[in-house]
Amino acid sequence: MAKRDYYEVLGVERGSSEADLKKAYRRLAMKHHPDRNPDDKESEEKFKEANEAYEVLSDASKRAAYDQYGHAGVDPSMGGGGAGFGGANFSDIFGDVFSDFFGGGRGGGRGGAQRGSDLRYTLELNLEEAVRGTTVNIRVPTLVNCSPCDGSGAKKGSSASTCPTCGGIGQVRMQQGFFSVQQTCPRCQGQGKIITDPCTSCHGEGRVEEYKTLSVKVPAGVDTGDRIRLSGEGEAGAMGGPTGDLYVVINVREHAIFQRDGKHLYCEVPISYTDAALGGELEVPTLDGRVKLKIPEGTQTGKQFRLRGKGVAPVRGGGAGDLMCRVAVETPVNLSRRQRELLEELRTSLDSDSSHSPKASGWFEGVKRFFGDL
Repeated sequence: MAKRDYYEVLGVERGSSEADLKKAYRRLAMKHHPDRNPDDKESEEKFKEANEAYEVLSDASKRAAYDQYGHAGVDPSMGGGGAGFGGANFSDIFGDVFSDFFGGGRGGGRGGAQRGSDLRYTLELNLEEAVRGTTVNIRVPTLVNCSPCDGSGAKKGSSASTCPTCGGIGQVRMQQGFFSVQQTCPRCQGQGKIITDPCTSCHGEGRVEEYKTLSVKVPAGVDTGDRIRLSGEGEAGAMGGPTGDLYVVINVREHAIFQRDGKHLYCEVPISYTDAALGGELEVPTLDGRVKLKIPEGTQTGKQFRLRGKGVAPVRGGGAGDLMCRVAVETPVNLSRRQRELLEELRTSLDSDSSHSPKASGWFEGVKRFFGDL
């Protein structure tokens, strides 16, 4: 009977990532594992089939050979790379596959307790919260120790028994020709014991999914990409292992007025044509309130004014940055007849004396020289 396509076996697309492959394999292995399906030949065959597919597709070189040549590319009897015991990655069969599913590392020892996974949570803040600091309650999905069995996986009132596969040692030795590999026992996961009467709440896993509400104190001055570590708030460890950590990653939303660059803030301030020409005084916003900004006469678009100390005090210490206010001169619109007449008079007056527009004068002189050179 012809072998099924390995991607079809795992139920994934050909371009699937390593994480997707591992997730699909874990699901199938848990479903069809012989311990969960005693005397079920069909499940046993599907378990072996999933093992073989994952062993090939989880190895970059074997996967490339399989993608190009199909089963012939990884079948040693056909001159391929070899997915069987005779291949160059013989130990991977019992190392990577068993360790991924059963939790043991290569050469893993007895006592398969594993540290819980670290978790990541993205916390959205506005600029004011990031600059001043705040306290936020977050709700995080995680794995916690099962209460009814206290994380043991065994039904209350029962206990685990000695593993018949390894005799309580937690390791098994596998040999192929001259090669001998000692690995974590696949049946008891290195514990030396097996659960014959699993807890009905966690189905023998020892952990259950749950949402935790946590209070996160955000220090003043944080910025996008900063992380806050909450020790011991990650996933509960398996088999009595320590709990992982939770990393809260900060993401500061865009602000309607200010742009942040490190400890400095930037904003654009529109001013009128007359204020730019005659000078004046404007009120500009800061994170601490309004301040007066004096505009000298003859101010041009793009002129930048610095308000010292009106930026952000960095989270790691140091003085506050500055607020940079860039002026943008607004051209008047929707003019009345009288306003248009006044501006026409002003234009006639200004055109008679080029000293009022030094930049324009210099630019036109440059244009003349440019065409003269041509």
